[in-house]
Amino acid sequence: MNKKTFYIISGFILFAALSRLLPHAYNFTPLGAIVLFGAAYFKNKKWALIVPIIALWVSDLLLNNIMYSSYYEGFAWFTGGFLYIYGSIALIAVLGYYLMKKVSLARVVGGAVGASVIFFVVSNFGVWITSPLYPLSIEGLIACYTAAIPFFHNTLGGNLVYSGVLFGAYEWMKVQYPSLQPVESQV
Repeated sequence: MNKKTFYIISGFILFAALSRLLPHAYNFTPLGAIVLFGAAYFKNKKWALIVPIIALWVSDLLLNNIMYSSYYEGFAWFTGGFLYIYGSIALIAVLGYYLMKKVSLARVVGGAVGASVIFFVVSNFGVWITSPLYPLSIEGLIACYTAAIPFFHNTLGGNLVYSGVLFGAYEWMKVQYPSLQPVESQV
């Protein structure tokens, strides 16, 4: 569709990604919501993946090099567990491609729950594979997932809250400004 709509949707995504710089509970972030939002409103699927990844990477750069700079030597281009975190983003995008073809409350809630589960499974698998804390055995994998359970509710809460804000605000804007329609053409 038009560039204005593309930039508004991209702006929503970037704004949500930058909200990670605000104080928040551990794992209470918009990661899954951002990807689902992109999948719902960018009809060109390449933008539905590219824009959220760039927005999240920019927020990672700011977090790693400003807020968490003491954990890195030099400039940190990528966060620890980058492959697993961004791998989960790609899987959430696939979920969003299929689930968010039509936006509804049930689909947004289902997507937020699904995104939370995907992130939990993939990112903690990455912790198990890369961390010396857990033996590379079934017992170690179970211990890793068990240790991560207390953080799951924040992931779920963040995805639900941010999905509500992103989807709710955009749907409200579409009612106020009918020219805002899903982006179908390449920009």
